[in-house]
Amino acid sequence: AVTAEPVALDERFPEWGDSRYVRLVLEGEQRLADALRQLYVLLPVLDGAKHYWVAPDEVDKLLRSGEGWLENHPEQRLITSRYLARRDRLTRDALERLELARLAEADGSELEELDNAVDEESDTEEKPVPLAVQRREAFLGELRAAKAARVLDLGCGQGQLVAALLKEAQFTEIVGVDVSMRALKAAARRLRLERMSERQAARVRLLQGSLAYTDSRLKGYDAAVLSEVIEHVDPPRLPALEYAVFGAARPGTVLVSTPNVEYNVRWETLPAGHVRHGDHRFEWTRAEFRAWAEGVAERHGYAVEFRPVGPDDPEVGPPTQLAVFTMDARDGNTRDGNARQGNARQGNARDKSAQGDTTRNETEKEGKAA
Repeated sequence: AVTAEPVALDERFPEWGDSRYVRLVLEGEQRLADALRQLYVLLPVLDGAKHYWVAPDEVDKLLRSGEGWLENHPEQRLITSRYLARRDRLTRDALERLELARLAEADGSELEELDNAVDEESDTEEKPVPLAVQRREAFLGELRAAKAARVLDLGCGQGQLVAALLKEAQFTEIVGVDVSMRALKAAARRLRLERMSERQAARVRLLQGSLAYTDSRLKGYDAAVLSEVIEHVDPPRLPALEYAVFGAARPGTVLVSTPNVEYNVRWETLPAGHVRHGDHRFEWTRAEFRAWAEGVAERHGYAVEFRPVGPDDPEVGPPTQLAVFTMDARDGNTRDGNARQGNARQGNARDKSAQGDTTRNETEKEGKAA
């Protein structure tokens, strides 16, 4: 039996409502070793994150602890993905091995016999391309088309896009920015920064920074990418992010992707009414995202176009929606010209003021001499 009671944000102020945490009680009769093995797997799954570097050996740990119950669990895919920190390659490997274990048990065969019966060379089934890979390909295509050389990855996470950018000579300077030092350390490990050649290392930097604040280090770049970032920001903080990126940093091209909430009904493992990740503050419909993006473009002198990423369902649209912002050259010139004119006017005013001070001083001297 499972009982879960919400934990109040503050018992002294019940009007504040419940927190995101619950008081969980599990009751049942089974061997202590079996219960502990399930808890070993399910605690990080419920927590939603592994608090250390996830390597391929985590698959072996999962299979050892999941033996006897995970093979037939109705939420097997969800448990596996979360336990392996949503690493697509590791998740696929674990699910394939779990399926082999299930088949071996059903046939009464040894696992090795069943595994060896698979002829990999004759396996021509086309595997679906993960959505994360489709997003990266979409970003790379847009950046190539924009002829961008100096690129910002804002909210770079563990550096997957930075690694992809480094493989192409077009991108001569790549800067990954994230508020999380833990994510930046993971990105540094992924990129092997310490073992990178001097020439290659000169092309990449990892910076800690918050997109809620303007940052002079981010000015002057050809393009910026915000991949699945805005939905992690509290809505009242979105105007600050908007100004920091579009008003202060002002890259020539900005790519913004975010989940399309309408597509969520197509995820079989996602309960109705739930967002795709526990840290998402919101998920927008296509109309909501379009309205926000068009408002940003109008306020900051950009044109904006929209692209689908992933299968474009005729009823609910694509799983990911992408906005491509391009700075209006005329707007940029107008802003620069206005700034120069403003500076000139301020300079003329200071000169006139100085001339007036000189005239008054001369007059006073003449008066004293008389």
